[in-house]
Amino acid sequence: MSIAAKDIEPGDVPGNLTGGEFSPYHVFSADEWSRFRADTPLTLTAEEVKRLRSLNDPVDLGEVRRIYLSLSRLLSAHVEASQILFQQRKRFLSMSDETKTPYVIGIAGSVAVGKSTTARILAELLARWPSSPKVDLITTDGFLYPNAILQRENMMDRKGFPESYDIGALLRFLSAIKAGRPNVKAPTYSHLTYDVIPDQFQVIDRPDILIFEGINVLQSRDLPADGKIVPMVSDFFDFSIYIDAEESLIHNWYVSRFMRLRETAFQNPQSFFHRYSTISEDAARAIAEGLWHNINLKNLHQNIQPTRPRADLILQKGPNHLTQTVALRKL
Repeated sequence: MSIAAKDIEPGDVPGNLTGGEFSPYHVFSADEWSRFRADTPLTLTAEEVKRLRSLNDPVDLGEVRRIYLSLSRLLSAHVEASQILFQQRKRFLSMSDETKTPYVIGIAGSVAVGKSTTARILAELLARWPSSPKVDLITTDGFLYPNAILQRENMMDRKGFPESYDIGALLRFLSAIKAGRPNVKAPTYSHLTYDVIPDQFQVIDRPDILIFEGINVLQSRDLPADGKIVPMVSDFFDFSIYIDAEESLIHNWYVSRFMRLRETAFQNPQSFFHRYSTISEDAARAIAEGLWHNINLKNLHQNIQPTRPRADLILQKGPNHLTQTVALRKL
């Protein structure tokens, strides 16, 4: 007997992140998670954490101890396991000249939720493990279409949405990384000018670990009717992390960050947003609210948040911007 979709109740569908026998995740409080650090050494200083964190992000050495040491230990275990599996497969296939390709970690989540801080701290911690792996970090910002193209296509208010990225270039980059090619170029982006920098690249030369951070990196796509292969960005990931928080918190963090930038980076005459530094505080706040509700909130609802269940690990942040729970996908 077949079961129609209308016969399935929401409670019958596996995927509840909060627990239950059908949940694909183990869920831990921050204190429970902190115990998994074991004897992992703290290799960062308070000054280094301050340098690595983003504007308005209060992550400190205590948060590194509570969350990031356990996470770096887990990721290192995954990297080591992949290397062991690679050697076993290499012997199985009798491919003596085969070399291990980079272990790719994807980090996704909304704007203003703290992805960049997480990516930078993890990159530093992983690079300081005893095996001294080579770790590189790339963001998807450089793969946005230049403003000239977005303006021509009337897509400036869709910047950050999936269609605003050069997906072909993005997939070619990740394909080259996973093929083990040397000196793979990634375009760079300026947050000052709010645009891709012409003819400027970051060169990635066969790292042991590549962290790939961006709001839509876990985005899926419709499958082709003819069954031909259409890769997604996440197909190239070995492990994925989603940074999460209540919508109201992300809203407040976004507006607060905008107002701080108005007093700092926006003061630079070369800044794309310099005009917002010269208007009243109330007018600037109204613009920030409009950008949130008309662009970023829509992107969160339509494209970012729906990818959360695809992550291997979810960091859930609380009002103080610090992690409250960690959900780890079961093996």
